[in-house]
Amino acid sequence: MNIPARKWNKDVLPRRILAIRLQAMGDLVITLPYLQHLRNSLPAGTRLDLLTREEVNAIPKEIELFDKVYTIRGGRNTKKQLIYTALLLPELWARRYGIVIDLQNNIISRLVRNSLLPRAWSEFDRFSPVPAGESTRLTIEAVGLGKCDISSRFKIRHKDAGRDLLIAHGWDGNKELIVLNPAGAFPTRNWAMDKYVEFARLWLQRRPASQFLLLGTSFIAAKSTFLKNALGGHLINLTGKTTPAQAFTVLQQTSLVLSEDSGLMHMSWVSGIPTLAIFGSTRDRARPLGPHALLLNSSDLPCGNCMLEECKYGDTHCLSRYTADMVFDKALSLLQKAKENP
Repeated sequence: MNIPARKWNKDVLPRRILAIRLQAMGDLVITLPYLQHLRNSLPAGTRLDLLTREEVNAIPKEIELFDKVYTIRGGRNTKKQLIYTALLLPELWARRYGIVIDLQNNIISRLVRNSLLPRAWSEFDRFSPVPAGESTRLTIEAVGLGKCDISSRFKIRHKDAGRDLLIAHGWDGNKELIVLNPAGAFPTRNWAMDKYVEFARLWLQRRPASQFLLLGTSFIAAKSTFLKNALGGHLINLTGKTTPAQAFTVLQQTSLVLSEDSGLMHMSWVSGIPTLAIFGSTRDRARPLGPHALLLNSSDLPCGNCMLEECKYGDTHCLSRYTADMVFDKALSLLQKAKENP
């Protein structure tokens, strides 16, 4: 994979580095473990800043990774974003960044990068078939500061907030927490709800000292009601009750995440939490990475990775073939693997 870049060619490391990732929440979160690895490799005193959008700045501000998080306002209106970017440029110029790592590659990130005239830079390939996490790693490496990898050991500013919130909603502080996340955007990305219930009951038979957890937005409100009615006190429902930053801190208390393609799934695997992802029509580029992640997808089918919202055959075979027993066995194996390789 050929990453557009100008490598750092000085013997002395740069004093200031700017990373740019503007959207969306899941895409931004994917960059964090790689930028954390970069941070860990830099000498004390080297400044690492982030430029992002107001809509997705909560999680970067919740972890002790960046010296400063610069925020572009303007919502999703590109013209307004450009105006706020122009107003921000003088402050960015004053920093004199030696390196700009453009993990977005759009009109705004290119404007910033070209305006700052850094000695070295690299640019994310938006159209590569390579998984987004791997593309992020290669983009950071391309700037010439050495090898990059995943580092999930984030320092969270309000690390007890997630635990306190869970206890306030019925967790005893000891039971194993398993996240169920039926949050895929379309029917072709949704595992059947009765299979989530069957999975949960199988789990409780084998590991009774467990509780299930729902997080996320009101997008899954109807599904959360269905699961709460089916699982009762075995399920803690925080749907619509957390900000993205709170959801991120809550996730740090969990043992396993069973998830469809969503931002919460990305929050999970980048945190090093065992993550079993069930994809239907989604392309593999959004897959979770690392030894603590496992993907069940559709790439083995002739119609796989179709990205359609409705199955053209009417049966969403790519998802319906995954039984609760199969997923349960995969989840147990993943959890055991994670314990053997912490």
